[in-house]
Parts: sequence; structure tokens; C-alpha cells
Amino acid sequence: MRDLATLPKAHLHVHLESTIRPGTLRELGEANGVAVPAEPPEFDGFRAFADYNALIRACLQQPGDFERIAREYCEDELAQGTRYAEVTFTAASHGERLGDLEMPLASVLNGLSGTHGLEWRLVLDHSRRRSVERAERTLDLALKYDEVFAIGMAGEENHSLRPFATLFEKAQAAGIRLLHHTGEDAGPDSIREALEVGRTERLGHGIRVLDDPALVAEVRDRGLALEVCPSSNVTLGLVPSLPEHPLPRLRDAGLTVTINTDVPSVTGAELAAEYARVRDAFGYDDATMADFARASVTASFAPEATKRKLLADIDAWLTPAHQHLTPGT
Repeated sequence: MRDLATLPKAHLHVHLESTIRPGTLRELGEANGVAVPAEPPEFDGFRAFADYNALIRACLQQPGDFERIAREYCEDELAQGTRYAEVTFTAASHGERLGDLEMPLASVLNGLSGTHGLEWRLVLDHSRRRSVERAERTLDLALKYDEVFAIGMAGEENHSLRPFATLFEKAQAAGIRLLHHTGEDAGPDSIREALEVGRTERLGHGIRVLDDPALVAEVRDRGLALEVCPSSNVTLGLVPSLPEHPLPRLRDAGLTVTINTDVPSVTGAELAAEYARVRDAFGYDDATMADFARASVTASFAPEATKRKLLADIDAWLTPAHQHLTPGT
């Protein structure tokens, strides 16, 4: 078995605020007067996770805080074999909280730009529970900063996308991509709304698509990729265990499946470890793991030259000259 940390990958679904190193979070919490628990709590659903996420956000207050987590994110991604990343950040929420709409985003961009070797683009997300006015500010930020290529709706999916329909039309007309969380904690109706109202170009999670065979066929025929985050689904209580995760059935249905971490600081698995967990849970060989990496590249919005280079490097990873035993084997 080859070392999955050396497999070139794209990472399509990861929230910057949920990548913070434990030591960094403790230091930021102490500096900003926020008590941080030694370990993340057990979650019994998405709402419990959202409450914990609010504590993490409270630890981020100064420009240097945002720059640091972005810089460390890049360093950690490179160690996982990530060559291209589409990282999500909740810019408008931080900006409103701190009374300076642009500071958090500008600081994150400074941090992301300070590390060489990782090609990246930024997605700005917005909670479905929050106001259309804040979503408008998210779009304004996306239009102002060239490094932002997409916006998307996150949060509990029982909140409809319909109030944001006009916003999605404006974003699409301006060339901003739309990438929504859907089919994570709600079923096929959530996915259909994301497709029809939200105009989403990938399914953020999308695991509940299997509840509707007709929807499976539609998603497959349209070539829409799924941003699957197995450990996150288990940690948030949406799937009982990793061996019970629907990932193999999604793949068997002919859907384009990519592997992502979503919230690695909570699950304890960065991208190479997530790949390893999937390999171990389902007995996949190196060729199959390379297929997942290829899917992540082809489903990305990376420049075509970047895609060609990454796909060639994935092919090279499978050659005998690149074979390495994984640690402990």
C-alpha cells in the first residue's frame, strides 16, 4: 500500500475555522479571554456542533488570529499531499461580529498568500438560519476580492433556500459559483431545492441522495460531484459508524464521489488520514484511492493546467517507482 500522504489531491470541502490546530486554539482562546475545552465534546447532532463552532469563532478576534490560522492551514494541507484546495470561510459573520466587515477576509487572504506550494481558492459561506441581508454582504465581499470564486449556503437544512433565490441569480450573473451544503442532515427535497433554487454546481455532502433513485439518476446524468465527508458525518451523529457510511453505495451508483474532511479539528482526521480511514473501512486498493483523488481534481474549479498536472502526478503515484509502505505496515 502506498503512502496516502504522498497521493496528490484536491480538497473541496473544508471549513477554515474547523482546521485550527489544538495548540493554536488554546493560545488564541487564552489571549482573547475564551475558555477552550481540552477536547471537543461529543455531538448528538448538527445543533450541538454549531454551538461548539460558535466558541471556536469567539477565539478569533485580531487580524493576526485570522492570518495565523490561514497560514497554518496551508502548511497542514501541504503535509497531507493537497496540491489544490477550495477552502470555505464565513467572512461576513466574523466581520459583523467584530465591527469590521472586511478585516477577517483580508487577514485570511494575507495568511493564505504567505505559503508557497498550495494552490487555493476561497468559498464564502452563509448560514441558512441567518438573514438575507448578511448573505448580500457575503456576495459583496465575493465580488470585491478576486480570490473568492464561490459562495454557498451551510447550516441546518430544514431552513429553506427560497428566501435567497434572488441572491443566487445575482451571484450567477456576476460569475460567482454556487456551492451549497445539501443532503447532509435532510433528504432528497433538500437536494432538489439546492439544484433548482440554489443552482448548486456540486453537492456539499449529498449523502441522502440515495433516498431517491430518480434523484440519483439525475445527479449522475448531470455529472454533479458529491463532496463526501465520512468522518464528519459520523462525528456529528448523521451516520452510525464509518463502516456503515453510504460512500460505497454512492460510488456503486455511478456518482462522482470526492473525499473531504469538512471539520478536521473535530474529527481528528486531516485529509490523508481521511483517505486512510476510507481505505481501511472498505478495503479499497491504491488504484481506487487514486480514483478518488482524480475525482477531486476533475470536480474542482482549478485552472485546466493545474488539473492536467495533478492528474499526471496521480498517475505517476501509481507507478512502481512511487510505491511506499504506509507507516506501521
